[in-house]
Amino acid sequence: MPTSKRPAPLKMSGPTATPTHFLSMLDFGPEQLAACLRLAAGLKAARAAGRKHEQPLAGLHVALLFEKPSLRTRSTFQIAVRELGGDTIEPPEDAALGGRESIVDVARNLERWVAAAVVRTFAQARLEAFAAAAPQLRVVNALTDEEHPCQALADCLTLTEQLGDLRGRTIAFVGDGNNVAASLAQAVVMLGGTMRIGSPEGFALDPAIVEGVQERAPKTGGSLELTTNPSDAVRGADAVYTDVWTSMGQEKEAASRRRIFAPYQVNAELMGQAAPDARFMHCLPAHRGHEVTDEVMDSKASVVFDQAENRLHAQKALLAMICAK
Repeated sequence: MPTSKRPAPLKMSGPTATPTHFLSMLDFGPEQLAACLRLAAGLKAARAAGRKHEQPLAGLHVALLFEKPSLRTRSTFQIAVRELGGDTIEPPEDAALGGRESIVDVARNLERWVAAAVVRTFAQARLEAFAAAAPQLRVVNALTDEEHPCQALADCLTLTEQLGDLRGRTIAFVGDGNNVAASLAQAVVMLGGTMRIGSPEGFALDPAIVEGVQERAPKTGGSLELTTNPSDAVRGADAVYTDVWTSMGQEKEAASRRRIFAPYQVNAELMGQAAPDARFMHCLPAHRGHEVTDEVMDSKASVVFDQAENRLHAQKALLAMICAK
C-alpha cells in the first residue's frame, strides 16, 4: 500500500516591503495587511491540524515590555514567540520603560540583546521615541492610548473568517472613539470596507486618525462615516463592535462616562437594527451590563472569543513577517 506523505511545513513568506516596526496599522499598506491575514489563517489551520511550520524566531529573543495590565496580549505574544521557535524576556515594570533610566537608553540596551520588543504603554509618542532609538530592533505596538493595531489584526482575521471579503461590508463601532476604534477604522477601510462609528459629542475619533483614514480611502474603495446616533451607526451593519466606556487611566471619569454612554449600550434592541445575521464583536475585557448586555455577549451572534483566539494567530503572522529580515 502506498504510504501517505506528511504535509510539508507551512512556509512563511511575505511582501519584501514589510516594515521593520509595527507601531500603527498604517505601517502596513493593503498588500501587507492582506498578506498578514493570509499567513495568520494558514498558521491557525496548521496549529489546528498539528502541522509544523517554519520557526523564523529560532535562537532569537523577544522582550515584552508592559506598562498596562494584560491577559490576552501578554499570553498570546508569549505563546506566539515560543511557537515561532523563540523565547521571551520580561524585564520588571519599574525598569522596563524609563523607570530607572530613559526610554531611549532602555531601547539601546535591548537592541544589543533581543530581536524584537513588544511594547504596551501609554502615549504613542513614548513608543515612537523607543523605536527611533533602536533602528535594528523590531518594535510592535501592543497598545497605546491612541492605537491598538494588534487588536485590529485579530479583528480583521475574525471578520474575514465570518464575512469573507470586506468590500461592500459595513462594520459599526458604537461608544468611545478610542484606540480600538482608531486601529479598526484604519484596517477596515484599508481592506475596502465601510466603517461607521457612533460616539457621543466630545468622544469622537481623533481628527488626526480620521484624516489619515480618509486620505487612504479613495485608493482602497473603503469609507469612514461618523455619527452621534448609535442607531444610524448600526443600521444594516454586518458587524457591531463595542468596547469599554472607561479605558485604563480614565477611572476617575467612570461615573460620568456611564451616564454619557448609556444610550450606546449594545443590547438586543440595538443589535436588532443591524443586518439579520450581524456579528457582535468586543476586544475584551467586557463590562457586562454596561457597554453590552449578557443577552448579546452570550448570543450566537457573538464572536468575541474568536477574536481573542485570533490574537495568537495574527500576532504570530506579524512577528514572522517583521522578524524574517
